[in-house]
Formats: sequence, structure tokens, C-alpha cells
Amino acid sequence: MTVLAPGENRPAPGPDLSVTVACSAPVDVSALLITASGKVRADTDFVFFNQPSAPGVVYRHGNGGPDVVDVRTAAVPADIDRVVVTASLDGRGPTTFASVGSLTATISGPSGTLTFPVSGLTTEAGVVCVEIYRRGGDWKVRAIGQGYDNGLAGIATAYGVNLDDPEPASAPAGGYAAAPNQPGHSGGNAAPNQPQPGGYPSAPNHPGFSPQQGAQPVHSDLFDPAHAEVNGQGIQKQGGKMVKVGLNGEVMARAGSMVAYQGDLQFQALGSGGIGRAIQQHLTGEGVPLMKVTGRGDLFLANSAADVHIIDLDGTDGLTINGSNVLAFDSSLRYDIGRVQGAAGYSSNAGLFNCVFTGRGRIAITTHGTPVVMNVDQPTFADPQAAVAWSSSLQTGIKRNDSFGLGRLMGRSTGEGTTLSFTGRGFVIVQPSELPPGGFIGGTGGGTQAGHSGGMFGGLLG
Repeated sequence: MTVLAPGENRPAPGPDLSVTVACSAPVDVSALLITASGKVRADTDFVFFNQPSAPGVVYRHGNGGPDVVDVRTAAVPADIDRVVVTASLDGRGPTTFASVGSLTATISGPSGTLTFPVSGLTTEAGVVCVEIYRRGGDWKVRAIGQGYDNGLAGIATAYGVNLDDPEPASAPAGGYAAAPNQPGHSGGNAAPNQPQPGGYPSAPNHPGFSPQQGAQPVHSDLFDPAHAEVNGQGIQKQGGKMVKVGLNGEVMARAGSMVAYQGDLQFQALGSGGIGRAIQQHLTGEGVPLMKVTGRGDLFLANSAADVHIIDLDGTDGLTINGSNVLAFDSSLRYDIGRVQGAAGYSSNAGLFNCVFTGRGRIAITTHGTPVVMNVDQPTFADPQAAVAWSSSLQTGIKRNDSFGLGRLMGRSTGEGTTLSFTGRGFVIVQPSELPPGGFIGGTGGGTQAGHSGGMFGGLLG
């Protein structure tokens, strides 16, 4: 075994290489295929946990041991000048490499082994360990050890990976626009679609069941008009625990939430919605495991029989939502993952990172029980898991319950006795439960990772 010093290069020990990155703290390992310009050709040249392969390069999860990047040099495209292997702290341990005991990259091949112990890091959260590069007709290995304070996102950006998702279309795909008198938030203190004493507007009446000609008639109260499909385009409530999307275009939905569909629809799994949000979701525990549904037909969505509510945004204010409560939304809306103000320094992610929606369009959310919509006209506090959504214009913060005498009477789901605080003018939607829809396996958001339930189709589409 040959030990490399920083900056040292050696011939690659064979055409087929395995780069193993071992660290005393949890790290994410990735690789980038770089051209002579010093950049990737496209985002597909970024190999990481959410995109584990590219031509000649494969990422393998360690499953309890170190992660590995396999490089088959003969299969690396001719316009690729080098393969860069990186490591970044994944948020479960130290926040910088200054407090990490050891980080070692080992390059193994048929003719030997090279190892590079990375040292001298301080404020960095990500580091380029080694690069495998062309020199004439041969391949060589160079020890790098260059650190980045902003971790995996900083490394990806430095090599030209686009972490910004494309801007959405200007009009909702469902064929309707949010009604002017149903803003997401208007005037500073009105809730979207504020429920009236009678609840949300009821679906129009439909004819009862008509059996096919020649079939034996079937009689049941299931054929009451109350159970018939609602009419119209776009996202609509179908009863209290399901939505129907009259689709002629595309819609974004929680992966695995499809319970039925009619017509010609195609389903595409999107992870958390792009490389940038995949990185954010991995580090924060927050996001929405998405699928894009396109075509023409009727789509029915639900999540563990949770209660469903519809919110229209008119673009004047954003809406912050716990990721576990998002069911579907128009592709005209944009969403990002943001840290709750004042949450820095708290180790738990429960409710401290949430999805922020902006633009004009419709969102279907779920709640565990019938929620209350609270107008924020005085300081307001809620458990991070019970707070489903709120006006993005509100000022938020984090309070330890001990600071105002509640101890652990609130906030049991965060594990820290913390409570969200809200000030300003707007609204907060609070569900009567500290569990996400479907319990702890209901999806991401609130610090829990997605449980991809939903049977065969849930596994295929999610």
C-alpha cells in the first residue's frame, strides 16, 4: 500500500478502480465527471445517493460500512478529463471536519492500493478527496484534500452542477386559475379558503349508478350521488379524504398517493423534485417525495385516509407547509425547502425545515383530524408537528418550552421540548395531532423520512 501526500500523483493501479472513503463521522460520498473546462457536461455527470451511476462511474452505498465509488476507466466518455471523488458531512454528526477524527480515501485496483489520509481541515463541511485523471493515454490518481465550507452543495456548484430547478409554467396545468376572491393570503389576516360553518363547498349533484345494459342490477347506498365522482378540471375534493384531478396536462403529487385513475396518464418518479432539493431533503429530513403525472384523464389521490383540504394561492403571499402534509399541487407553483427562522443550533429537524410554496395555483394538503385556522393577531405558538401550514410572511421562531414554564407539556414529537412561535399578520393551520398523516411512516417532513407504502403501485411510482 502506498500512502499519498497532499498534491501527490501516482499511476492508477489498474483500469478498474474502487475508491473507498472511510470517515469517523457519517459522510456522503459522491463523484463528478469533469471535462477539460473544469465543469460537468450536465447534471447527469453528478453521481451521488440520488443519482448513483453515470458512464463508467457507479456509487455504492456502504450499508453500514464506507461508501464506494467504482470507476471503470475504459467506459468513461472520451470527453471526460477526470473523475473527482468527494465526501461531505451528512448532518447526523459534526457540522465541520474540524471535529472529525479521520477521513481516508483508498484507491484499489488489480495492481495495488493507494491511500490518502485527508488532514488539515477546519471549517469545511465538504472535501474533494482524490481525482482520477487522464495523462496522455494513461490514467493517474492525484491526492487533493480541498475543502468547502458549504458542503456537498458547494462542491456541486463549483463543478457546474445546476442546483436550481427550472421555473414553473406561468399557468396551472389543471386548466383553471385561482379565483381572485380565494387568495392564498390577502390583506394580511385572511386564511385561504377559510372554512364556513357548513364546511367546504359541496360537490355538485350527480346522477346515481346506471348498470350496463344486460348486467344484473346492483342496489346499494354506495350509489348515492354523494359518492359519485365530482366534475371539472384541476384539483378538487372528492369527499373528505381524497382528491380528484381532472387532468389535461400535468400535476405534481406525493409519490405513492395514487389510488385510482382513468384515461391515458403517465407517472414519473421525481425524488424530491430535482438535484438541489434532493440534497436539501437529504440534509434536512424535509421535502416531498414527488411524482409528476402527465396526460389526459382523471386521477384520484389520498394519503392514509387523512383529511384533505384545498388551498388556492394567488401569488401575493407564499405558503409554508410541513412536507408530510403535502398531497398534490399545480406544476405552476414553485416550492423550496427553507429553515424556520431561529432554528439554527437545534439538532432536531422536526418541523424546523419546511416546504415554501410561491406563485399562483392550487395545493391539496392533508391533516390528521379536523384542523383549526388561527388568525395571528397576537404572539402564537404551536407544536412543530401540529403546525401544518402558515403564511410565509409571518415571522417565525423557536422557543424551548422551559423558557415559559411549560416544560414537556408541549412539543413531545420534537424530542427537545421546542415550540414554533409566530408573529406578524397572517394565519396558521393547526391539526389536532402531533403525528403526520398516517403516523410516523406517512412521509417526509417533520424530520421523518418517507415510508413508501401504498402496495405495488406505491413502490413502482414512488
